[in-house]
Amino acid sequence: MAEHETLGEQLRRQGISRRSFLKFCAATASLMALPPGMVGAVAAALEKARRPSVIWLSFQECTGCTESLTRSHSPTIESLIFGAISLDYHHTLQAASGHAAEAAREQAMHDADGSYLLLVDGSIPLGQGGAYSTIAGMTNLQMLEDTAKGAAAIVAVGSCAAFGGLPHADPNPTGAVAVSDIITDKPIINVPGCPPIPTVITGVLAHYLTFGSIPPLDELGRPLMFFGDSIHDRCYRRPFYDKGLFAKTFDDEGARDGWCLYELGCKGPTTHNACATVKWNEGTSFPIESGHPCLGCSEPDFWDAGSFYNPVPAPIGDTGKWAVPAVAAGAAVGVAAGLYGRKRKADAQARREPLTVKDMEDKS
Repeated sequence: MAEHETLGEQLRRQGISRRSFLKFCAATASLMALPPGMVGAVAAALEKARRPSVIWLSFQECTGCTESLTRSHSPTIESLIFGAISLDYHHTLQAASGHAAEAAREQAMHDADGSYLLLVDGSIPLGQGGAYSTIAGMTNLQMLEDTAKGAAAIVAVGSCAAFGGLPHADPNPTGAVAVSDIITDKPIINVPGCPPIPTVITGVLAHYLTFGSIPPLDELGRPLMFFGDSIHDRCYRRPFYDKGLFAKTFDDEGARDGWCLYELGCKGPTTHNACATVKWNEGTSFPIESGHPCLGCSEPDFWDAGSFYNPVPAPIGDTGKWAVPAVAAGAAVGVAAGLYGRKRKADAQARREPLTVKDMEDKS
């Protein structure tokens, strides 16, 4: 493969027809919530785009984010790695190991200095000088700071990298923090979820490849095209919520008839994600559709936010006795979501303050 080929030149060399290329562009535009009229612009941009170098670092994580990435179908992980980007370092997916693996990371940092995209999954432990997680003799903190220096932008993949996730949950013995708690001088795109939806991960990469810039973000650094709406607003069970029809148990008649799962602890009203629209398993389903309430995994501190099976706090009295009109009930939960949103914004502003190892040890 010629080093300086554009994506369009690569695809033609591989025998990809113009028709197939335009179908891919249409799918990419749809994934990024762009109108049909933008397909031509996407095609023109991709035609001239060059494969960006991508370095993926994995820290305190469960590999669920990588597992999710491998299940992407639009684009597939194969087309992404072998056609659209150059994935130069990834612990799980690369063939090299040991010294050869670290040499690949350092070579990629040198060759694409200032232009590579850095992806991070997992939180970063600061306790005990970062000793809780090390790679090739380097703490996660050292590796992140070293690799971030030459990055054009950073994508924090998963709730652990975006917000600290499960390792950050009380009592946080390792002093786990998010990427944005450490790196404050680079553009950061947060793609939370435990794990994130596969096509949301690849969709963010496709946007960067297409436009050469980060997408519009919300107050928590999440792409608006995927996290702009709450799950509650897009849920197919929403009409039952508006009518005050709620499942009382997971197997009662209401649950079987698709009634709202709010009283069973659904966090959809305060959770922003694309689960209800993009869905999982190639658009097959999502947790609420399979009968389980949303856990709110794409929100900060979701693990410590209260029982998964208790309703979201709202000033509407006993949710088992809907004596208020459905419209008023919906408005009340909207107020609760708004208050929570302001708390999220304040938390996000506090999170941007850089933390040091000493800060974390003083807190412990």
